[in-house]
Amino acid sequence: MEVLVQPYDAEWPRQFEAEAQGLRQTLGSQVLALHHIGSTAIVGIHAKPVIDMLLVVAELSELDGPACAQIHALGYEVMGEFGIAGRRYFRKTRADGRRSHQLHSFALGSPHIDRHLAFRDYMNAHGDAAQAYSALKQRLAAAHPDDMAAYMDGKDGFIQEQQRLALSWRQRQLAPEA
Repeated sequence: MEVLVQPYDAEWPRQFEAEAQGLRQTLGSQVLALHHIGSTAIVGIHAKPVIDMLLVVAELSELDGPACAQIHALGYEVMGEFGIAGRRYFRKTRADGRRSHQLHSFALGSPHIDRHLAFRDYMNAHGDAAQAYSALKQRLAAAHPDDMAAYMDGKDGFIQEQQRLALSWRQRQLAPEA
């Protein structure tokens, strides 16, 4: 699979909103929250042009019945946990075979929700870290233009460290001042 990383596109937030609107209309009250996450939610950095979304539901089992079929009817492939326990993952592919959207779904209270949101918010608040991430993504895409696994593996250490910093930063943001 070709690794395509491109400059930030101001259309990405609008693409998220358009897709989120359809999901909210389809799933109704099951949607407790729907967030734009991933690199396309970090302003000003290079990213794969795939809109990552985080869906929060009360109980994950809500996505195993009729809601699963409804999401599938919107054009999503149903992937189950897909390597992360406590997640329901769905992906949408365009007619040209390129992925356009990924929906990561978790039950309220899942630590994965905080992890994703903290990383996004930290990167948007710390331009130096975001630009370092952008530069890393560009280097990896150039070094591994046809090897998505190598591209992903190359980002892992950076992401893990930044998530650690992001979660600590988020705790400080939420802590009451003494």
